[in-house]
Amino acid sequence: MTAASRSEFWSVIQVTDRPRLREELSMASRRYLAAYVLFNQAVADHLGLHPTDVQALSLLAAEPGPVTVKHLADLTSLTTGSATRLVDRLQRGGYVTRTPDEHDRRRVLVTLVPERVARVTAAWDDLGETWDKFVDDHTDDELVVVTRHLRRAHDLSHTQMERLRNRPKPG
Repeated sequence: MTAASRSEFWSVIQVTDRPRLREELSMASRRYLAAYVLFNQAVADHLGLHPTDVQALSLLAAEPGPVTVKHLADLTSLTTGSATRLVDRLQRGGYVTRTPDEHDRRRVLVTLVPERVARVTAAWDDLGETWDKFVDDHTDDELVVVTRHLRRAHDLSHTQMERLRNRPKPG
Protein backbone atom coordinates (compact mmCIF):
# COMPACT_ATOMS: atom_id res chain seq x y z
CA MET A 1 0.00 0.00 0.00
CA THR A 2 1.44 3.39 -0.96
CA ALA A 3 1.61 6.38 1.39
CA ALA A 4 -1.17 8.08 -0.59
CA SER A 5 -3.47 5.08 -0.42
CA ARG A 6 -2.74 4.63 3.31
CA SER A 7 -3.66 8.27 3.89
CA GLU A 8 -6.86 7.84 1.89
CA PHE A 9 -7.65 4.62 3.79
CA TRP A 10 -7.25 6.29 7.18
CA SER A 11 -9.26 9.36 6.18
CA VAL A 12 -12.14 7.06 5.17
CA ILE A 13 -11.87 5.19 8.46
CA GLN A 14 -11.82 8.46 10.42
CA VAL A 15 -14.81 9.84 8.53
CA THR A 16 -16.85 6.68 8.99
CA ASP A 17 -15.78 6.30 12.66
CA ARG A 18 -16.50 9.95 13.59
CA PRO A 19 -20.28 9.52 14.06
CA ARG A 20 -19.71 6.42 16.21
CA LEU A 21 -17.03 8.21 18.27
CA ARG A 22 -19.30 11.24 18.76
CA GLU A 23 -22.12 8.96 19.91
CA GLU A 24 -19.79 7.12 22.32
CA LEU A 25 -18.54 10.44 23.68
CA SER A 26 -22.11 11.67 24.08
CA MET A 27 -23.18 8.53 25.97
CA ALA A 28 -20.04 8.51 28.14
CA SER A 29 -20.56 12.20 28.95
CA ARG A 30 -24.20 11.64 29.88
CA ARG A 31 -23.29 8.72 32.13
CA TYR A 32 -20.40 10.63 33.71
CA LEU A 33 -22.51 13.71 34.39
CA ALA A 34 -25.33 11.64 35.87
CA ALA A 35 -22.86 9.71 38.03
CA TYR A 36 -21.25 12.95 39.21
CA VAL A 37 -24.59 14.53 40.09
CA LEU A 38 -25.56 11.41 42.04
CA PHE A 39 -22.12 11.30 43.70
CA ASN A 40 -22.47 14.96 44.68
CA GLN A 41 -25.89 14.14 46.15
CA ALA A 42 -24.35 11.31 48.18
CA VAL A 43 -21.63 13.65 49.52
CA ALA A 44 -24.27 16.28 50.33
CA ASP A 45 -26.46 13.70 52.08
CA HIS A 46 -23.45 12.47 54.05
CA LEU A 47 -22.73 16.03 55.21
CA GLY A 48 -26.36 17.06 55.70
CA LEU A 49 -26.08 19.77 53.04
CA HIS A 50 -27.89 20.69 49.83
CA PRO A 51 -25.99 19.51 46.71
CA THR A 52 -25.69 23.09 45.44
CA ASP A 53 -24.16 24.08 48.77
CA VAL A 54 -21.45 21.44 48.40
CA GLN A 55 -20.55 22.72 44.95
CA ALA A 56 -20.63 26.34 46.09
CA LEU A 57 -18.23 25.54 48.93
CA SER A 58 -15.93 23.82 46.43
CA LEU A 59 -16.02 26.86 44.14
CA LEU A 60 -15.46 29.25 47.05
CA ALA A 61 -12.47 27.20 48.22
CA ALA A 62 -10.97 27.48 44.73
CA GLU A 63 -11.12 31.28 44.83
CA PRO A 64 -8.06 33.21 46.09
CA GLY A 65 -10.07 35.05 48.76
CA PRO A 66 -13.51 36.30 49.81
CA VAL A 67 -16.05 36.95 47.06
CA THR A 68 -19.18 39.02 46.63
CA VAL A 69 -22.57 37.37 46.30
CA LYS A 70 -22.60 38.60 42.69
CA HIS A 71 -19.30 36.84 42.02
CA LEU A 72 -20.66 33.65 43.62
CA ALA A 73 -23.74 33.98 41.40
CA ASP A 74 -21.44 34.20 38.38
CA LEU A 75 -19.40 31.18 39.52
CA THR A 76 -22.49 29.05 40.03
CA SER A 77 -24.61 30.52 37.22
CA LEU A 78 -27.32 31.21 39.78
CA THR A 79 -29.36 34.39 39.87
CA THR A 80 -28.21 36.86 42.52
CA GLY A 81 -31.41 36.11 44.47
CA SER A 82 -30.67 32.37 44.46
CA ALA A 83 -27.03 33.03 45.36
CA THR A 84 -28.18 35.18 48.29
CA ARG A 85 -30.37 32.32 49.56
CA LEU A 86 -27.42 29.95 49.10
CA VAL A 87 -25.20 32.24 51.19
CA ASP A 88 -27.98 32.48 53.80
CA ARG A 89 -27.99 28.66 54.12
CA LEU A 90 -24.20 28.47 54.28
CA GLN A 91 -24.08 31.22 56.89
CA ARG A 92 -26.75 29.50 59.03
CA GLY A 93 -24.66 26.31 58.81
CA GLY A 94 -21.54 28.18 59.93
CA TYR A 95 -19.68 27.59 56.65
CA VAL A 96 -19.34 31.25 55.63
CA THR A 97 -19.45 34.72 57.13
CA ARG A 98 -20.53 37.98 55.56
CA THR A 99 -18.32 40.99 56.16
CA PRO A 100 -18.39 44.51 54.73
CA ASP A 101 -15.81 45.16 52.02
CA GLU A 102 -13.12 47.48 53.43
CA HIS A 103 -12.77 49.24 50.07
CA ASP A 104 -16.48 49.60 49.27
CA ARG A 105 -18.79 49.53 52.30
CA ARG A 106 -21.80 48.96 50.02
CA ARG A 107 -20.46 45.52 49.12
CA VAL A 108 -20.53 42.46 51.33
CA LEU A 109 -17.87 39.76 51.08
CA VAL A 110 -18.54 36.08 51.62
CA THR A 111 -15.68 34.34 53.44
CA LEU A 112 -15.25 30.65 54.18
CA VAL A 113 -15.00 29.56 57.82
CA PRO A 114 -11.97 27.22 57.63
CA GLU A 115 -12.82 25.16 60.72
CA ARG A 116 -16.33 24.43 59.44
CA VAL A 117 -15.28 23.83 55.84
CA ALA A 118 -12.70 21.31 57.13
CA ARG A 119 -15.48 18.73 57.58
CA VAL A 120 -16.37 19.03 53.89
CA THR A 121 -12.70 18.82 52.93
CA ALA A 122 -12.32 15.72 55.13
CA ALA A 123 -15.12 13.96 53.24
CA TRP A 124 -13.34 14.69 49.94
CA ASP A 125 -9.93 13.73 51.37
CA ASP A 126 -11.29 10.31 52.30
CA LEU A 127 -12.04 9.79 48.62
CA GLY A 128 -8.80 11.39 47.38
CA GLU A 129 -6.60 8.30 47.45
CA THR A 130 -8.91 6.50 45.04
CA TRP A 131 -8.96 9.58 42.80
CA ASP A 132 -5.14 9.73 42.83
CA LYS A 133 -4.92 6.09 41.71
CA PHE A 134 -7.47 6.78 38.97
CA VAL A 135 -5.49 9.79 37.68
CA ASP A 136 -2.15 7.98 37.94
CA ASP A 137 -3.44 5.42 35.44
CA HIS A 138 -3.28 8.11 32.71
CA THR A 139 -0.29 9.43 30.79
CA ASP A 140 0.62 13.12 30.99
CA ASP A 141 -0.61 13.59 27.41
CA GLU A 142 -3.97 12.02 28.30
CA LEU A 143 -4.29 14.28 31.34
CA VAL A 144 -3.64 17.33 29.14
CA VAL A 145 -6.44 16.27 26.76
CA VAL A 146 -8.88 15.49 29.57
CA THR A 147 -8.11 18.77 31.34
CA ARG A 148 -8.58 20.74 28.12
CA HIS A 149 -11.86 18.94 27.49
CA LEU A 150 -13.14 19.65 31.01
CA ARG A 151 -12.19 23.34 30.83
CA ARG A 152 -13.95 23.73 27.51
CA ALA A 153 -16.97 21.76 28.76
CA HIS A 154 -17.10 24.04 31.81
CA ASP A 155 -17.15 27.15 29.62
CA LEU A 156 -19.74 25.64 27.28
CA SER A 157 -21.93 24.65 30.25
CA HIS A 158 -21.96 28.21 31.55
CA THR A 159 -22.83 29.54 28.10
CA GLN A 160 -25.64 26.99 27.74
CA MET A 161 -27.01 27.75 31.22
CA GLU A 162 -27.19 31.43 30.30
CA ARG A 163 -28.99 30.58 27.06
CA LEU A 164 -31.52 28.45 28.95
CA ARG A 165 -32.17 31.20 31.47
CA ASN A 166 -32.90 33.65 28.67
CA ARG A 167 -35.36 31.35 26.87
CA PRO A 168 -39.06 31.29 27.66
CA LYS A 169 -40.07 28.26 29.71
CA PRO A 170 -41.88 25.53 27.72
CA GLY A 171 -45.66 25.67 28.05
